[in-house]
Amino acid sequence: EVQLVESGGGLVQAGGSLRLSCAASGFSFDDYAIGWFRQAPGKEREGVSYISSNGGTVYYRSSVRGRFTISSDNAKNTVYLQMNSLKPEDTAVYYCAADPSGLGTIVPNYAYWGQGTQVTVSS
Repeated sequence: EVQLVESGGGLVQAGGSLRLSCAASGFSFDDYAIGWFRQAPGKEREGVSYISSNGGTVYYRSSVRGRFTISSDNAKNTVYLQMNSLKPEDTAVYYCAADPSGLGTIVPNYAYWGQGTQVTVSS
């Protein structure tokens, strides 16, 4: 059974940091790209970042570039999203997703999704 489990969300003040984790199981982790998405209340889900299966391609949406860092630990089947200098507009439910093509994309058409973790940034 394919599973993606996010953790690490919480409440933080503006300017603070959080590290999200996405633990994967049930598929060949090394062959999949992993993406991070977020959805704020009343808004569409948007892509935040992704990393290709071989780690050679990393992408960030412009609003988080320079503040967020995506990384992968293949030994642990886990992808991380380090989020620094958080802003109130980063408040959302954050989801990780797996793309079997291995390429990744900022468009939310991934095959597998986690249940999400809430990130709330207070001003």
